[in-house]
Amino acid sequence: MASDNPEIGLKISAGGIETNYHDMGEDSGTSLLLLHGSGPGVTAWANWRFNLPVLSETRRVVAPDMVGFGYTERPPGVDYNLDTWVKHGIDFLDALGIEKADVVGNSYGGALALAMAIRHPDRIRRLVLMGAAGVDFELTPGLDAVWGYTPSVENMRKLIRTFAFNQDLMSDELAELRYRASVRPGFQEAFASMFPAPRQRWVDALASSEKDIRAMDKETLIIHGRDDVIVPPVTSRKLFEYIEYAQLHLFGRCGHWTQIEHADRFNKLVMDFLNES
Repeated sequence: MASDNPEIGLKISAGGIETNYHDMGEDSGTSLLLLHGSGPGVTAWANWRFNLPVLSETRRVVAPDMVGFGYTERPPGVDYNLDTWVKHGIDFLDALGIEKADVVGNSYGGALALAMAIRHPDRIRRLVLMGAAGVDFELTPGLDAVWGYTPSVENMRKLIRTFAFNQDLMSDELAELRYRASVRPGFQEAFASMFPAPRQRWVDALASSEKDIRAMDKETLIIHGRDDVIVPPVTSRKLFEYIEYAQLHLFGRCGHWTQIEHADRFNKLVMDFLNES
């Protein structure tokens, strides 16, 4: 019987990990992999719900819950680190028979996308890095609060208000929904184990080396909200400096959730970039 929860999609074994994912659009040309961020209770659907239906109009789009997040299996004893997540990402592409993909990564997912492109250059065609980690920066109070979240409706209400510039998007109903997501069985336990204090070390652990980034030859679109207090725009300016084949687009009046706050413009920007010859 199908679930009435839109966050639960299809299941596939990726490197032995039962992975929850969404798969939309026609398998023509280069497939697109969407990698979510690392907020409490996050899922691929919650992150990309305004983008999946549009981006899949011209290509196949797949969006997994990465191991440790959402409705993907949490194997006992797994080490949640960049090596594990890169392997899971590549295993996921293998499981679907996708030889080469374009990748859009949000925040933590941006760091993961960057690492995948550096370590497996033959598997990645183009990159879109949105509000991305992946380079060294000083831990912000906003990111410290995200990674240090302890479950309560009030804490979630405070937290989600830091994600967007437009506070009209941050309703009490959304806070309640995201709180309930964060306390589903296994969610908070895995999340709390990923980024314990002191948290600057996890910023550093997600970073690829400047030398490796500069050596990368992927066409890359870099997107950031100018008013982001979670991952500062300086990260995208660094990426723009390091990546030879890069474009940088900053959105004014925009926080960390560019793909939600400016969904229509984000979708068009990404589609135009990926469809360039």
